[in-house]
Amino acid sequence: MSAPRPRPRPRSVVLFLTALLTAATLGLLGFLVPASASAAPYCGITWGSLAKDSGDAAPVRGAQLVNVRAGEQSCYDRLVLDVRGPANFSSWRVRYVSQVTQDASGRPVPLRGGAFLQISFGATDHTDAGVLTYRPANRAELVNVTGYRTFRQVAWAGSFEGVSQIGLGVRARLPFRVFALTGIPGSPNGTRVVIDVAHAW
Repeated sequence: MSAPRPRPRPRSVVLFLTALLTAATLGLLGFLVPASASAAPYCGITWGSLAKDSGDAAPVRGAQLVNVRAGEQSCYDRLVLDVRGPANFSSWRVRYVSQVTQDASGRPVPLRGGAFLQISFGATDHTDAGVLTYRPANRAELVNVTGYRTFRQVAWAGSFEGVSQIGLGVRARLPFRVFALTGIPGSPNGTRVVIDVAHAW
């Protein structure tokens, strides 16, 4: 008497077992591949998008803004503030805000872009005698950033009691850094305050 023939498994059971085996294989591969290999930061940038402070933007005696410039780099857009006076100037606060406002008045500063950086720094736009050291031709367009990958608009937000402010409209909330370099164009004195905003995460 021959042994009974095994009954074929239902198709649904076969599909379930195949899916289970596939999931287990993918899970094992994910365990073996380092996370860093699949999530490398753009251009190696690890700045983050949290506020950057130095000196809490407190007024620095003798520090005067004389120019605002911008430029494009391979991995980020750069804004440069030329501050005349102390060579070791280090007084700023840069952070993302829902709306850039003018100091004292609180009036909103309209900006293009998907995210906005409020840049506060402890330098004035005039001398002690009241002579302006920085006089932008257009307060709403301090520099031309047309065609930049990240920057959308740079606008003046005023100067009050030794602290000046600039609004920077960017494409989206992206990583940024702030640092200082000694010397400004035409003089070894003064400080360049640099704000770099990455093109991507």
